[in-house]
Amino acid sequence: MKGAGQPVRVAHVIGKLSAAGVETVVSNYYQHIDRSRYQFDFYIDADSVIPPSRRLMELGARYFVIPPYQQLPRYMAALAGHFRAEGYQIVHAGMNSLSVFALGAAWAAGVPVRICHSHSTSAPGEPARNLLKTLLRPWAGVFATHRCACSAHAGAWLFGRRAMARGEVTILPNGIDCGRFGYCPELRAACRRRLGLQDRFVVGHIGRFCPQKNHGFLLELFGRLCREEPSAVLLLAGTGPLEGEIRRRVRAAGLEERVRFLGVVEDTAPLYQAMDCFVLPSRYEGLPVVAVEAQAAGLPCVFSEGVPWEADILPAVRRLPLAAPVWAWARAVAGCRGLPRQDGRARVAAAGFDIAQDAGLLERFYDACIRNEGGDALWTPSV
Repeated sequence: MKGAGQPVRVAHVIGKLSAAGVETVVSNYYQHIDRSRYQFDFYIDADSVIPPSRRLMELGARYFVIPPYQQLPRYMAALAGHFRAEGYQIVHAGMNSLSVFALGAAWAAGVPVRICHSHSTSAPGEPARNLLKTLLRPWAGVFATHRCACSAHAGAWLFGRRAMARGEVTILPNGIDCGRFGYCPELRAACRRRLGLQDRFVVGHIGRFCPQKNHGFLLELFGRLCREEPSAVLLLAGTGPLEGEIRRRVRAAGLEERVRFLGVVEDTAPLYQAMDCFVLPSRYEGLPVVAVEAQAAGLPCVFSEGVPWEADILPAVRRLPLAAPVWAWARAVAGCRGLPRQDGRARVAAAGFDIAQDAGLLERFYDACIRNEGGDALWTPSV
């Protein structure tokens, strides 16, 4: 609970810590928001695969570990208990359609501001997951007083086109610290030397090993690329449930010397410097942070049509449908070789992805929420 002169503590419910985009976005906002006014508490599932961030805790963040949402009664009871004990003014849930459970617990605990945040969409390839999303989507905003999304695409998916048209959804961009990602020829040369990539054509991808990111297709197109580009190397940063399967496929294709599994990389900025092309063949996305970071580094990018149009910032972005033949994807990637690199930070900032500006937007959003501007909950809790 906030005391006199104390910052407002915001409870961010983000699910499982897994080096994925949602926690990256919230972390970026937290590091740049005015922490004398707003502090964040992170609610994470007990089966998270990475530990809490020491850096964020040093800045004042707190982490609360709760039962995973698959244990729904325990999950909601734990959240409601914490929310009630801490006396939060704001609970901000970033779990898309699953946010209904966290916000239901917040409603039961009497939290006055309950924010539902859409970070993603859905697409074929994850039938069980998509069924759950489809069933929960109409209820996602039932307990919410305010709604927001990382892109118009993500907002329309969770809340509907009519809600977007009526201005009921606030867009909070997935901002980045542009200063960390600007292109630097000297840094690029040093990174490539350190990784032993001086004379290689480096294709890169950063993302969880899960159906959404479509690593199987990425590996298929890279195999085709290797026929035309004998110096090609693929860098894969991240971890996830499908990593073992992709490693087996790499061995079966005889590509062990060409594909590098980097695991969880805390500082990805040097990787973008070392790459020649960034590939994102996602089945669906809300608005991927990595797409913005890659363009800040001036990287030529090849995206699927599952990546929202708001992610197109630099002219060097190329798009292909996943239905296009693999050779067309390989040709698009090969066409990135030798393209001039330019610092993309100014364009990224102009497109609205500068976290220094976006953090101010979030502060104003929270201010408005506390003043109860635009609240649209179906029910008001009894407190």
